[in-house]
Amino acid sequence: MTVSVDMGTDLSGQPVTIDLEELLATRLLVQGNSGSGKSHLLRRLLEKSAGQVQQVIVDPEGEFVTLADKYGHVAIEASDHSETEIAKLAARVREHRLSVVLSLEGLEADGQMRCAAAFLNGLFDAPRDHWFPMLVVVDEAQMFAPTSGGEVPEEVRRASLGAMTNLMCRGRKRGLAGIIATQRLAKLAKNVAAEASNFLMGRTFLDIDMARAADLLGMERRQAEQIRDLDCGQFLGLGPAITRRPLKVKIGAVETGPREGTPKLMPLPEAAPENVDSLLFDGLEDAPMPAPPPKAEPKPIPSEQMMADLAASVQAKRNAAQPDVPEADPQEVAAVVAKVLEDIVADEDSANRPTSLLFQDFSVRCRMGGVPQAPLDLAEFTRRLSAARAGIYSSLDEEWGDAIAAADGLPEDMLGPYLLLARAARDGAPCPSDEDIAQSYGTASLGRARRLVSYIESRELIVTRTDLSGKRSIAIPALGWTTAAA
Repeated sequence: MTVSVDMGTDLSGQPVTIDLEELLATRLLVQGNSGSGKSHLLRRLLEKSAGQVQQVIVDPEGEFVTLADKYGHVAIEASDHSETEIAKLAARVREHRLSVVLSLEGLEADGQMRCAAAFLNGLFDAPRDHWFPMLVVVDEAQMFAPTSGGEVPEEVRRASLGAMTNLMCRGRKRGLAGIIATQRLAKLAKNVAAEASNFLMGRTFLDIDMARAADLLGMERRQAEQIRDLDCGQFLGLGPAITRRPLKVKIGAVETGPREGTPKLMPLPEAAPENVDSLLFDGLEDAPMPAPPPKAEPKPIPSEQMMADLAASVQAKRNAAQPDVPEADPQEVAAVVAKVLEDIVADEDSANRPTSLLFQDFSVRCRMGGVPQAPLDLAEFTRRLSAARAGIYSSLDEEWGDAIAAADGLPEDMLGPYLLLARAARDGAPCPSDEDIAQSYGTASLGRARRLVSYIESRELIVTRTDLSGKRSIAIPALGWTTAAA
């Protein structure tokens, strides 16, 4: 199933969308000078995909904390926590699948880099069971993946660059889809920028940045001039999740905004006071120094207590926002689950997708079928998916309880081929071919299918017989079932 995120319109007024599932696999790079509309673009993407996928924003200026009020994001003030606590918070974010904004406002440059590195590494190092899909948005990415060290210590630069490289190069298998935004492509490390397959290039004026943007968009150097002529909020888009040819996009409106807003011009006083000099210089020696703005000292809160309170608050908002709906009939839910599993297995691309992405697809399809909450967790979905690949779409407990009990201890990924054999044996149908067994296991290798059958037989779950004509039959002794020879 395709989930499209509406980003705005092209020059002809037609809507331009981003394929969210494709974006999760191919990542996104946004570039543009200050004032070109990068933050507006990111906010549009986050707002339109909220509720479809988990979101994490690394926010150097604290601009995106306003997403918390309308979309339930949890705002984490990095200045209130140590590096160790930040890493622990990242692990809990993945575990509980909360959308968060990590605000780095108030930290020096090296502090922001240390904090971002700890947080991104915490997301990257999460246990395999928590590898759910998420968008990881990093604004001002040139700060965290610079081409040179600048004024920060070298070990800080290496730590931050390593975390960004892991996000963009190795994060896809862990469900992390990097979305990075930068003012200067020339200041962003090339090995980080090169891993993105989707691009949205905004207005820029420096020749070196225009040349790099044109190269990424597949444009000739003489065409790079049009990047300089883009209006605020206009971007040239390209990539498998957006369009196959460069397309000019006008980003649509957003519902939230930064806390401070954009500075506006104000009229000067109509007439200057008569004694301007006296206002500036009289009593200058005795004038007190201006007091720094008061800074509230936050009361330290244990990270465990903070995460528990925030999770409870977010859940309360979600529950309050959802109207009461009547409980679904269990038989109707079971029918929807069976139909969704059948559709997923029928999709030719499903065999090549990770189980975590298929579970996300399963949840969306169930909602479209009238089941608001996913009726299966990830572990149960994995078992039911294996059975569905064997042609069994109904609940395993209904008629396959004995077969499941006989296979106790068999690895989960082998349950599908085993049930395929059990189904043929129960019905007395011809023995499944190696091609059928390989397909139920999610592989095209016939040798792997044969080794799989041999392994299941070594566990004394099945017995294989081959007659003189070369036809094979398989029996399940514990159940007394046997397939026909084929």
